Parts: sequence; C-alpha cells; structure tokens
Amino acid sequence: MSRRIALLMGGWSNEREVSLTSGRACGRALEEEGFEVEAVDVGRDLACVLSALKPDLAFNALHGGFGEDGSVQGLLEVLGIPYTHSGVRASALAMNKPAAKQVFAGVGLRCPDGLVVDVAELRRGDPIPRPYVVKPVAEGSTVGVRIVRQGDNAAVLPADWRFGDRALVERFIPGRELSVAVLGDAALGVIEIRPHSGFYDYDAKYTEGLAQHLMPAPIHPEVYDEAMRMALEAHRALGCRGVSRADLRYDDMAGEPGELYLLEVNTQPGMTPLSLVPEIAQHRGIDFRRLVRWMVEDAACNR
Repeated sequence: MSRRIALLMGGWSNEREVSLTSGRACGRALEEEGFEVEAVDVGRDLACVLSALKPDLAFNALHGGFGEDGSVQGLLEVLGIPYTHSGVRASALAMNKPAAKQVFAGVGLRCPDGLVVDVAELRRGDPIPRPYVVKPVAEGSTVGVRIVRQGDNAAVLPADWRFGDRALVERFIPGRELSVAVLGDAALGVIEIRPHSGFYDYDAKYTEGLAQHLMPAPIHPEVYDEAMRMALEAHRALGCRGVSRADLRYDDMAGEPGELYLLEVNTQPGMTPLSLVPEIAQHRGIDFRRLVRWMVEDAACNR
C-alpha cells in the first residue's frame, strides 16, 4: 500500500477555490486513515516539486483545466507516479464536450442535439431554435454555461466571455437534473438536484442552501436503472477509472417514465461538503474516509 501521498490541489483554473475545498477535505480523511500527506498547491513548477517530494502516489484533487484535461495526468505518467482518477485519454476526452459526445453517440447513449459554433456567429444570432444551452467547449462545474430562452437579449454571450473562440450549443432539455456516481466498475446510485432558483449553476453547486439534493432520486424505477446503466456505459466508453460522475437531464414533462439524456461525465468530481459523489456513496454505506481510501487503493492497483 502506498503511504506517502502528494495531494494535488488548487492550481490556476476557474475552479481553483473548489479544488482547494476538495483537497482539504480529502487531506483530512487521508491523514485519519494513516497516510502521510503532503499538500501541494499546484503551480507551473509541479514537476520539480514532485521530483523533490518523491511520493508513492499522487491524489488528484484538481478541477478544471490542467488538472482534469489530461495534462497533469501526462506529467504524472512521465514522472512514473501513480495517481487517482482517470488517465490521460479518458480525462482529455471527457473534458472536451464535443469529443465526449461523439464517443457517447458511438455506443448508443442519448445526448441532447447540438453543434459547435464560432462565438462571433453566436453573437450575431441564434444558431438553433430557442431555448438552447451555450457551454464552453472544455470547462467543468457549469462554468460559463448559459440557458438562452425566449425573450432573452439577442446577444447571448457576455462581453467578457473568456472560454475561447468556439462554444457548444445544445437543445435545452426540460425536466429534472440527475447525477450518477460510478465507483470502479459499479454505478452507486442516482441523485436528483433541485435548485431553488434558476438552474444548477456554479453558485448552486457550491453555496449551501441554494439547491436541494434528493437521494435516492424519486423517479420511476425503470428510469433509475436506466440512469445507472447509462452512467456506467459512459464511464467505460471513455475509458475512465476510479471515480466518475455522470450528469443527466430527465424529461418527464409528458409523465413518467420519460426520457434520459446524458450531458457529460466528470472525471474529477468534487469532494467538498456539498458534493454529490460523497453523498451518493454515503447512501450506499461508504463514508467519506472509506471512499477516499478506496480511491488511493484503486490508484495503487493501477500503477
């Protein structure tokens, strides 16, 4: 068993603060489990830092760019350091939403119809009928996501859009917000998220009191099983390992059972006090310490 762990957290992505919160929670759990933990607030000198530390294993608590898109995974591969969560290919695919959708389509998983458009074109008018969703091509935690509805201004992107020259535009799926945690080769459960206002955006995810979590999701049993199947199939199709979380929309506007749509797979799901994966795991009898320990053991086995 690997005992000396470099806990990678922080970094410079748009999700830095969330990563720090996840990292602190995981660090406490790891120390309580008897591991020797060295917390690393990741900077551009990470290779030098890790070469000096010589850890047995890296626990990746980074979120967003660099930590979640295959970059840090590639660095760890070069340094020969085992690490938690998915590898280079799965991380890169999952972070690139259009690429992931192609993978999902290839295995028959239903996703919202959509297309990638130039931001300049998007500013000039609607590329598809409203309502639709605009997303950065490669961001997590709903950073930059906007729902464009009837009556909204024609300029559908803020002037300070900073997520590149292209955006993903998808048909808006009405209904309910679901997430499924996958642990290794098993889906753990389905949770429903009900924001108190608006949609499940960055603030609702990480601010206490802005969303209600219902575990297990109160949906038709057949739909519950189908959500579990879709999440596990997506995990496998991308080549994920360790823990992942699939986000889905459930259109039950015409009654149950309705239709499920896979939105994306998160290969570095949050581990904060408000995060969904620990809550789903807890419902299955896996407390936070046990969950974090499993992640380390799984990474050690995949070295």
